[in-house]
Amino acid sequence: MTTVVSASEEETRAIAADLARRLRPGDVVAVSGGLGAGKTVFVRGLAEGLCADPDQVASPTFALLHEYEDRDGRPVLVHLDLYRLSGGERELREIGLPDLLAGCVTAVEWPSPPAERLLRFTHRVRLTPAAGELRSIEVDEAP
Repeated sequence: MTTVVSASEEETRAIAADLARRLRPGDVVAVSGGLGAGKTVFVRGLAEGLCADPDQVASPTFALLHEYEDRDGRPVLVHLDLYRLSGGERELREIGLPDLLAGCVTAVEWPSPPAERLLRFTHRVRLTPAAGELRSIEVDEAP
């Protein structure tokens, strides 16, 4: 596990962009942290590192899912927020979750136990606010 401290949104995005450059299609990143911890900011950095427009990234809390394309129009990032889902693994299968992830990097905010059973998370990121603008960012790669 790697732990870094970010002092700003720009640093958080840069840390995520660096991680994104090492990701491959099919990788699934669990992004955890409390409200306001910087999860969506981190996903903006992932988008940037995958050559998608980070300014298009918005929290998918009410939409459940957003898909972002690179400059050539190819889908490269699926951004999910599982906070509002409560139906478990069956609900995730009914919305076609496994099929949506093929060929893209996926970032999952609020990963749930059913998602843990259904998806193979290749990376886990935990953002923890500290004093002021500081954030502790833990990145753990699956073995």
